[in-house]
Amino acid sequence: MTNAPTPADELGFEDWPEPERERGRRATALAMTIYTGHVRDQGTPYINHPVRVVTILRNELGATDAELLILGLLHDALEISPSAEPLIASRLGTVITRRLRSMTPDHRLEQRPKQPRDAGDWHNKIGALGAEELLVRLADRIDNLRDLRHSPDPDRRARFLVGLTRTYLPLAAESRDVSAPLRTASDVLHAEYQQQVEAGT
Repeated sequence: MTNAPTPADELGFEDWPEPERERGRRATALAMTIYTGHVRDQGTPYINHPVRVVTILRNELGATDAELLILGLLHDALEISPSAEPLIASRLGTVITRRLRSMTPDHRLEQRPKQPRDAGDWHNKIGALGAEELLVRLADRIDNLRDLRHSPDPDRRARFLVGLTRTYLPLAAESRDVSAPLRTASDVLHAEYQQQVEAGT
């Protein structure tokens, strides 16, 4: 049986210089603490998703910056466990928690049910992201889109595609000239979306 790649494998932090290597170790430990025990609606361990996002960032989008890869690994940490913010801050600093908060829906941070206004607020929040945070969110969409067919909830699949066409695909297109990784992310996301449309997902 083939084991899934671990956060340490995908971050590749053993090749990083210090102090980035130590931050990689801390980020891996945090990811294991926060994501372990949570399951995606596809029935798979939640940690598989952020690990795949890091893989996309490194292998497909050409991201090599240590802090960006750590951000990718922890991008859903506050969505899964908003109460983990002090722990992340104590291990990695408040700068990364501010970045994670900027990438997390407000209703998740506030631990309340989603309300009608939240969709528009999230659209605006995503539109205000910096280039690196947007790159992580596009890598997240790429992985979610590839995994969408495994979701047992047709309504969730439909909502995902609506959000993709209204928010993420336009932002990806608008950001193409910001950096080479964002250009690649735009191309990959559009190609994956076209495949989903043709497959009738």
